[in-house]
Amino acid sequence: MKTLSAEPRPQTSKIFEALGKFLVGSAPSARIDRSSNARGSTSSLRELARTKEQQLWETKLAHRPKPFWYPYPTLRNLPVLERLLAGVGLDFLQLCRGKYGRVADIGAADADLAFFFEELGFSVDVIDNEFTNFNKLDGARILNGVLYHLKNPFYILERLAQVTKYCFLSTRIARQTADGMPLAKYPVAYLLAPDECNNDSTNFWIFSDEALRRLIHRTGWSILAYTTIGETNNSTPADPNHDERVFCVLKSNARMELSAFPNPVPTGEKMGTTTIQWNTVDAGDGEVYVSIDGQKESLFAAGRHGAAAANWIQPGSTYEFRLYDASRSRLLDKISVTTAIE
Repeated sequence: MKTLSAEPRPQTSKIFEALGKFLVGSAPSARIDRSSNARGSTSSLRELARTKEQQLWETKLAHRPKPFWYPYPTLRNLPVLERLLAGVGLDFLQLCRGKYGRVADIGAADADLAFFFEELGFSVDVIDNEFTNFNKLDGARILNGVLYHLKNPFYILERLAQVTKYCFLSTRIARQTADGMPLAKYPVAYLLAPDECNNDSTNFWIFSDEALRRLIHRTGWSILAYTTIGETNNSTPADPNHDERVFCVLKSNARMELSAFPNPVPTGEKMGTTTIQWNTVDAGDGEVYVSIDGQKESLFAAGRHGAAAANWIQPGSTYEFRLYDASRSRLLDKISVTTAIE
């Protein structure tokens, strides 16, 4: 999973007020168990994020004055993403964990997200750009950039789609120009002047809503969830009082995959169900076989890509799903599915 966080340098903006309103009345966060490195036992994602934000500010202010640090509350994006994923039946932390429990925080600011995920037991890579980072990455060691700070956002999204399965993307969009020319229904991007938006010369492209959606699809992604907050009627590319942000969850179509969700599979009196998804990308048609408890494998599904439910998962058994090419001469991927221990 890669995290793109396109947040501006300081300005008088109403976007975080809008973010707060978006979260009011939302469904409660799921209760989660914290890692052994974290304090306490069980809490909600929102509560954990709020607590971590306070702890990080205490640590930051003990070393440098407040103006040195990135001023925006990065961790408050997490409940938005959790709510988006819940709307399409996905669990935020399980999706982040994937097979390997690795997360990349791209455009990390003070790395609040990275510290938060690390405390939950993830392995985290922080990627930012020393020269455009808010405080020049004092003490950090890995470099990177963010969407509207990139001269070539198409290339970055396309490359990410080839190496990661999911992307959480937030960025600014505009529905009209400052003088009222409509942009929303056209797939266009507005190129900012060096001092036009927050007097920050590293700001380049502000997309229309239609352009961002087309960019996402052209670079090899599907949109799982998508929402906007802020000035959603008359947003402009640069005015802080007409600032609109997109939050979306993307899934790569350009990466070979074999996945199962949920996994482990919850079971009760009846047999459990998991959905197997596969995509062979450039390998042509594929075939998915399953082996139960190491026995002879049998054909489960076929096609270049697709999804199929396995509604016969029994407690105590292990199911290994294997993705082959059409000739069954090459194993492309495999995944083991088990049941949850109650």
